[in-house]
Amino acid sequence: MKSSAARPLPTRLATAAIVLPLVLTACGDDPDDQVGADGKVVITVAMDSGLEEAAIDAFTKRAEQFEAANTDVDVRTQEYTWTAASFTAQLAGGTIPDVFTVPFTDGRGLIERKQIADVSEQVAELPYASSLNPNIAKAGQAADGRQWAVPIAAYGQALHYNRTLFTQAGLDPDNPPTTWAEVRAAAKQITERTGQTGYAQMTSGNTGGWILTTLDYAFGGRIEKITGDQAEATVDTPEMTAVLDTLRAMRWEDNSMGANFLYDWAGINQDFAAGRIGMYVSGGGNYGNLVTQNGLKAADYGVAALPLADEPEAGVLGGGTLAVVSPKIGERSKEAAVKWIDFYYMGKLTDQEAAVADVKTLAETNQPVGVPALPVVDRATRSTQDVYKILDQAVQPLLTDRSADVPALLAKADAEVQAQIGRG
Repeated sequence: MKSSAARPLPTRLATAAIVLPLVLTACGDDPDDQVGADGKVVITVAMDSGLEEAAIDAFTKRAEQFEAANTDVDVRTQEYTWTAASFTAQLAGGTIPDVFTVPFTDGRGLIERKQIADVSEQVAELPYASSLNPNIAKAGQAADGRQWAVPIAAYGQALHYNRTLFTQAGLDPDNPPTTWAEVRAAAKQITERTGQTGYAQMTSGNTGGWILTTLDYAFGGRIEKITGDQAEATVDTPEMTAVLDTLRAMRWEDNSMGANFLYDWAGINQDFAAGRIGMYVSGGGNYGNLVTQNGLKAADYGVAALPLADEPEAGVLGGGTLAVVSPKIGERSKEAAVKWIDFYYMGKLTDQEAAVADVKTLAETNQPVGVPALPVVDRATRSTQDVYKILDQAVQPLLTDRSADVPALLAKADAEVQAQIGRG
């Protein structure tokens, strides 16, 4: 398998925050600290929106375990999951939890604009701070190398497929496609024999550009070329043309892409978990979200390496998630926030006892254990979300207009990406 030469990108894109009330009766020494009548510092921590009841129970149990180990901290949960469409408004409106997560692509910009807290001193005290994977840690570092955000997950893109639909279509679920020609053939067979969508593609909410970029990498292309400090848009290329030609053929010749051409991350997960989609491309660690937020049946699920074209530059796009802290909290709260990040996100990756405790809790509440991931321990992004938004508009017309002009779409996207790079 070829190695990744990838830019990081989002691991979670779903719906947004519900603010739960906090009843606070006192303030700490720092005016930004929130302290309850019992003297405990109060922090709000992000919990994914739309979780199944068992997943909420598992999260609640972990919070109780944290409070038992940190008796001076009161943890309050708040529903939140990053989405490009709502995040900026949430951030400006102050409706984001004290501890929340963002994709790798947002890290450097949030740090430069001081829209997250500088917790580098607290992070530096963590026993594994110097052992973070340097390639992954960069996503959460300031220009001077200080670690403002903690990388908690990293992944490569993958092909997700429904084993039950494969079987119903006469395909072998233990031998998923390894080339894009095989993906196309399997998608057509699934549609013809089951009536379900053979292959679906995200196209909206910046996810269209994300997956289009993923396929461009898999076909040997890149969306920009870096020479020294200069960046050049490379969207209008033979590789990207081959991607769009493949999608066009699947949509208009094979009729294997269903009827929904405005999928975002949440929508495609929902339909996949419901058995209405045979295959789609997303982050390799998506299984947990499919189960906890969409009720996926384990027996239906398959995941495979992303098929790569037989090109020297073909590679797997990667991404990940950063845990960050609100800039609107005091020093006591920051200390507690980093302790939560260490306990909830990183403990299971760095400490055997914590890993066992986490698995035990998940197992007791019938939650998924273990997903494909890249190592965040021991093993610069330009406006990437804006680029993905531009590329949404290159893939949507292709799937909704049979006569869409691919060269014109790519020329327009290339010019707009170059303009975006120029503003970086």
